[in-house]
Amino acid sequence: MKHDDNEFMQHELRLPELTVRGMLLGAILTVIFTASNVYLGLKVGLTFSSAIPAAVISMAVLKMAKDANILENNMVQTQASAAGTLSAIIFIIPGMLMIGYWQGFEFWQTLLVSLCGGCLGVLFTIPLRRAMVVHSDLAYPEGVAAAEILKAGSHSNEEKGKSSGLKEIMSGSVISGVVALFTNGFQMVSDGLSLWFPVGRGISQIACGYSGALMGAGYLIGLTSGLSILVGILIAWCGFVPFYTMTSVLPDGMTMEQFGGMIFKDRVRLIGAGTMGVAAIWTLITLAKPVIEGMKESLAAVNMSVEERGLHRMDIDMSIKSIGAVFALTMIGLMGIFYVFVSAEGLPMTETLTFTVVGVAVATLMGFFVAAACAYMAGLVGTSSSPISGIGIIGIIVSSLVVLFLANSFGIFDMPGGEKFATATAIFTTSIILAIACISNDNMQDLKTGYMVGATPWRQQVALLLGCVVGAMVIAPVLNLLYEAYGFVGAMPRPDMDPNQVLSAPQATLMTTIAQGIFSSELAWEYIYIGIGLGVGLILIDQLLKKTTKSCALPPLAVGMGIYLPPSLQFPLVVGAVMGYLVNKSVRKAKGEEGEAEGVRRGTLFASGLIVGESIIGVILAGIIVVSVSGGGSDAPLAIAGFEGIADWLGFIIFIAVITIFVKVVKGNNNN
Repeated sequence: MKHDDNEFMQHELRLPELTVRGMLLGAILTVIFTASNVYLGLKVGLTFSSAIPAAVISMAVLKMAKDANILENNMVQTQASAAGTLSAIIFIIPGMLMIGYWQGFEFWQTLLVSLCGGCLGVLFTIPLRRAMVVHSDLAYPEGVAAAEILKAGSHSNEEKGKSSGLKEIMSGSVISGVVALFTNGFQMVSDGLSLWFPVGRGISQIACGYSGALMGAGYLIGLTSGLSILVGILIAWCGFVPFYTMTSVLPDGMTMEQFGGMIFKDRVRLIGAGTMGVAAIWTLITLAKPVIEGMKESLAAVNMSVEERGLHRMDIDMSIKSIGAVFALTMIGLMGIFYVFVSAEGLPMTETLTFTVVGVAVATLMGFFVAAACAYMAGLVGTSSSPISGIGIIGIIVSSLVVLFLANSFGIFDMPGGEKFATATAIFTTSIILAIACISNDNMQDLKTGYMVGATPWRQQVALLLGCVVGAMVIAPVLNLLYEAYGFVGAMPRPDMDPNQVLSAPQATLMTTIAQGIFSSELAWEYIYIGIGLGVGLILIDQLLKKTTKSCALPPLAVGMGIYLPPSLQFPLVVGAVMGYLVNKSVRKAKGEEGEAEGVRRGTLFASGLIVGESIIGVILAGIIVVSVSGGGSDAPLAIAGFEGIADWLGFIIFIAVITIFVKVVKGNNNN
């Protein structure tokens, strides 16, 4: 395996990576990004990836120290991104208040669920590293972007005949940052266009998002993943939505557009979740061999002497003893907190212990399954575009079914509040699963970044664990603060609270509704079954394409995401993937393979810049919104009125302009 592609990948290199100042900076960034993500996730159901902003800020701050280096900066972004991503646990845990089981966030329970789930997510990605980073050609768009930024920032002088890449990154950052400011801050420019149109007696829509960051991610993921997502969009919006709106009765007082949106949310997304579930299982099966081989390598290395190992610095993961110790502590923590949670209900000891052991077992086993699936999704489309809430839906269904079986066995539903306890237990179990999922999703991006810049894996894994500790300590108090200030849908701590300021927590609402539907026997299972059948069909098609063609494939997980996610989020991904293929093909025809390689490098750097600019503006705007709302102000404090009539056209024109600039960057300004 070749590791000496640049000066930072040499085995003998002994630069400081895990430093006290780096970990302190990482902890500060963790607090900021976690708080921002918690608020935005509860408000609109979206979170941002904090890896790239953390890398940029780390380089700016540590540049003041003469001995700062790329590996130290990488550790800072690794720690901060892990903790920021852990905030995705908010997609389920508010359900505890929505059903009235908690009256406020239980600090220690929330902290330990986040901490233990996050640590398991780190541990489960260790045996996946070799299979999915070292021996894989997955794109990992945000991991690649963060690596390019770190590498460009580490070169003070330009190499002979080749730019360091700072120009491309900075130009992409400025363009997407300004657009994001005018779009999400000033709200003068539309972030997308949605056109509803009749299909017979039904309806469908064309939804076009204008995100530069997602377009950059689309360029990085490539044509196969982009077209697979497009297939999913077409299945959902040219198939299921028109069909169900044609064959269902329009509810009284509801417009066709509202009806189409309801059909997508209540039926089509369940189909997408079923498809992703089957695809995730298939992904785990296909990964079994390389994962087992990677684990064998690790175990064999432990039993060798130092001389026999001959491992490169970049091949060394945490030792088996360290992994075992952290795993043991994590399991003790989970058993303890689950026991405390269940014992509060006053059940007999046998039933309490059964719920505890089974709950922890389901969370752990399901956690390893989702870790592999989420790691693959991160490599396929990136962290920001990965449907973590879809994995959450699979988790809440599995957890609810297990709890339903136990509850029926012990007669829990005959007790006062038995259904509420069962729902709360399913939510609590899924919270652990989701913590594992979101950290696994993010960690593989970080490990990809580290692999590209020359980081030592075991040090990165330690930084990831530290990030989980800091992030877990932040999440509970921030959640409680926001709950006390605004309340959630269906859960307001005071009767005099303004219902217009309430936080919608859309994913938590959806998953809580699914759990309640299972326990009340009202969940629409038929749509999940359709998704499962569709997933099996897509797997067969994908295998047939791989056997009969050299370059065609249809990754079923990407198709499932195309069905599940709103089309406005996926449109720029598809545009970036198709645009990248066409412009790279054009450059290859005009300048040959060497010219294409240089064009791809420029395109990768510019795409990274697009992700950077929008991410950083997202962080800044999140901070401004939190300060404004906490002071009794608006949740859109920078909005400028008067552009409603032309915002859609402005957004479209600017998006076309960004595509044009992107193409020119890839093609270059000369024919050398």
